[in-house]
Amino acid sequence: MSSTISGYTPVTTSGQITYSGLGNGTDFDTLITKLVQVEQSRITSLQVWKKSWTDKQAAFQELNTEMLSLKTTLDSMDTMDEFLSKTSESTNSAVLTVTAAAGAENGSHEITVERLATAKAMVTQTGYASATTDINPSATEEVFAYTYKGVTYSNTVGTNSTLTDLASIINNDPGNPGVKASVTYDGSKYYLQLRGMDTGDSASLVIDDSATTLANFDTANFSTISSNASARLKLDGWPTASNAWVTRETNSVSDLLPGLTLNLRSTGSVTITTATDTEAIKEKVQTFIEQMNAVRTMIKNITKYDSTTKQASLLTGNYGIQLIDTNLKNAVAGLGVGFDYDADKYSTLSQLGILTDAQEGSATQGLLVLDEEVFDAILSSNADAVGQLFAAQYVGRTSSSEFAVSSYIKNTTQCGSYELSYTTDAGGKITSATINGRAAVFHSNSNLITGQYGNPEAGMVIRAIDTTAGTHSGTVALKLGKTGELSNLLGELTDSKEGPLHILDDNYDDITAMIDDKIAFEQRRISHYASSLRKKFSLVDSMLSVYDKMQNQLDSQIAQLSSD
Repeated sequence: MSSTISGYTPVTTSGQITYSGLGNGTDFDTLITKLVQVEQSRITSLQVWKKSWTDKQAAFQELNTEMLSLKTTLDSMDTMDEFLSKTSESTNSAVLTVTAAAGAENGSHEITVERLATAKAMVTQTGYASATTDINPSATEEVFAYTYKGVTYSNTVGTNSTLTDLASIINNDPGNPGVKASVTYDGSKYYLQLRGMDTGDSASLVIDDSATTLANFDTANFSTISSNASARLKLDGWPTASNAWVTRETNSVSDLLPGLTLNLRSTGSVTITTATDTEAIKEKVQTFIEQMNAVRTMIKNITKYDSTTKQASLLTGNYGIQLIDTNLKNAVAGLGVGFDYDADKYSTLSQLGILTDAQEGSATQGLLVLDEEVFDAILSSNADAVGQLFAAQYVGRTSSSEFAVSSYIKNTTQCGSYELSYTTDAGGKITSATINGRAAVFHSNSNLITGQYGNPEAGMVIRAIDTTAGTHSGTVALKLGKTGELSNLLGELTDSKEGPLHILDDNYDDITAMIDDKIAFEQRRISHYASSLRKKFSLVDSMLSVYDKMQNQLDSQIAQLSSD
């Protein structure tokens, strides 16, 4: 989309010779200028023709930008975590805060925090007058060693090293597992402090006396500031025994309740409540509709035809734009990828109240509209189904309990519906398997069936559950939500090499380049034409000059005869 309209400088007919007023009084300069201007009209026509193509390219650029903006919006809501907003609140944020992901279940829970997870911290008992006091006055190198999480680490301390040097040696050790050394000052003396950066019962930190040779830095010379310990808590009174607790190594607990992350801050009891944020979800859907309509409106404006004035728009009837429009509308209106009309409660956007306005003369004709009453009712009763239709990614579905989707390879396995068939012998071993009629790889010992490389099902692994003798068949599907489907489609349509807009733009570049060649040819032709006119009228002027002299001579002779 790089073509620009070539500037054109009209051919000048004036040079070193000016013909105005010569000969018999004929203004040859004006005559030549007018003749050249007539020829220049051809260039003007070519420039207008070229502009019609570059205007189309400018429209392609604008549409491409709008489509990329839509893709960015879709990419921001194409996962369940991004689309299916949840809210979770704690009755006491000083005890813990909570964040919710899409998988969080609505409801309330009581959490009791009996102890926070802590890290081990220790400090030397011996203080020094200065941080630069020599702590190794011996003539040889000494060793300072500690054990962290059961592994011992040794540091060599050179002669005349200071307290600051020792902290630096520990911190800069390439093998340091996560122990931070620092020099601390109590107002009168300087001390070495060691702190494990991990929390939990397993994050133990002790001085290894058997390996440490540096004086005044063995176990007896360190005091404990805080002990390492795991967090202890109860969920809804569980575990029930008074001295039994759920333990976690850190104060960020994400595996106690599905979809919830608890951030422990102090001891105490709180109630957490999780709910679907329907307003946030609806706002995403409205944004989806607005962005889709922005693209539809642009396509509508550049392709519309006014039947009253019989005036076409810039790209009326353009095949590439029609292709884009049709593909986008089909994707919006069609069955979700991997969804099934019978197996899924909601499988099209129209079922959610998202429709194309078909009312003739309506201000929103051809655009998406939201039936809020229908949508709100579905969202409040089945938000998960709404979330799946919009933002599912590789959600497995099978038509039979005889088999199940085991795994897939993201960005290799294509979402969609596949027909599976496999045969087992009397011993329960798979003897053959196909996916969509194509031979699949099967493993009799594990009863796994895998889609072959080079096919849409490549990397999809299906586990055969029913291995009784005979043939088993049915449908296997991986669902992809509308946002992901449309984002993939927009990626194809705006592709800088294979996208239809790029192909059209390249074709139009060729056309405008051809027009540029024609303009250049006309410029050369007119230049030669003007030069030819100058030469011709120069000869005419010379002849007129001769005739003028002859006339003057005759006039002179006649005057003499008259006087005689």
